[in-house]
Amino acid sequence: MNDVLDKVVIRSKIGIDGYIAHSKRKSLFLAVLLVLLVVTSIAVLKIDVGTITFSELARIVFDKESPLNEKVDVILVWNLYLPRIISGLLAGFVLGIAGAVMQCVLRNPLGSPYTLGISNAAAFGASLGIVALGGGMIVGQSHASIVINNPYLVTISAFSWSLIATGIIILLVKITKVSPETMVLAGVALSSIFSAGISMLQYIYNDYALSAIVFWQFGSLGKAPWNELTILAVVSSATILYFLWKRWDYNALDAGDDVARSLGIDVNWLRIITLFLAALLTSVVVSFMGIIAFVGLLGPHIVRMFLGNDHRYVLPGSMMLGAMILLLSDCIGQNLMAFTLPVGIITSFLGGPLFLYLLIRGYRRKKVEA
Repeated sequence: MNDVLDKVVIRSKIGIDGYIAHSKRKSLFLAVLLVLLVVTSIAVLKIDVGTITFSELARIVFDKESPLNEKVDVILVWNLYLPRIISGLLAGFVLGIAGAVMQCVLRNPLGSPYTLGISNAAAFGASLGIVALGGGMIVGQSHASIVINNPYLVTISAFSWSLIATGIIILLVKITKVSPETMVLAGVALSSIFSAGISMLQYIYNDYALSAIVFWQFGSLGKAPWNELTILAVVSSATILYFLWKRWDYNALDAGDDVARSLGIDVNWLRIITLFLAALLTSVVVSFMGIIAFVGLLGPHIVRMFLGNDHRYVLPGSMMLGAMILLLSDCIGQNLMAFTLPVGIITSFLGGPLFLYLLIRGYRRKKVEA
């Protein structure tokens, strides 16, 4: 009897030790991601500012009362380069965690704000707010540009239309019990509908409005000034904290709705609130920065390759990796060629092949199971 108890204790100890070691490896991975994110942010900022040395850059950032305030470099850093870095961090955090929670609650590895049509719905709402509701103003003669003079109106319009797309997705999940592949096709249909709406706005309004909307649609980290970044920071911080707070619920949801209900989780309410908040985050990012595709797909999938499906680690990992992808993509677009490319184009180039790979892998897995 004692021998049996000893074996049970030894096996339990091995299991506990293995779990602790596994958790430490995951925590170490997140710590490495955090260090890489800090290094990437500093490196991209240094590349953007060009000839300014690290010591001068540090004085500009951390000592605004220094004599360097008289230089043009200070204005450029605080009004152009730093907002761009903060935009990349905030948008990366938002899109990364939004993609991770959507993939969980929809049980769809291809789920993200872009692939399910929510980004295009928000883009249509933002375009409508800019040209039809008075949220934007067209300036310039030979080269039209757009100024968002009412970001609140544009954001509300984007959020309203993204909620419509989210509601359609929820209905598809609850009523028709669609498969993940069918849901992607539904996302394609939603994207097509809202893209047609944007095209209609471009057709109705004048050429200046057309060129301005087209330019705005290309996601860019250089569009949001400090006041809009403050709005995004407040909204994203509260929502991200909610997602992190619910990390155990998302783990239970991965095991199935019945298991989650047995643990006292209101599955329907969790799913609706999560999609609602993901739509809110997406609409704010789109209304300020345009469409930035596939970040919500790239970040979570790469993190899951290393960390598995434990949302205690997947959620913060997706945030940090999403931010790194955005910062590096923006740096490539700004410096690789003689002309600049919007970050939305770069992320589409990166995310498109991954999307095809996931579709092919899902098809092969389904064929093997059959």
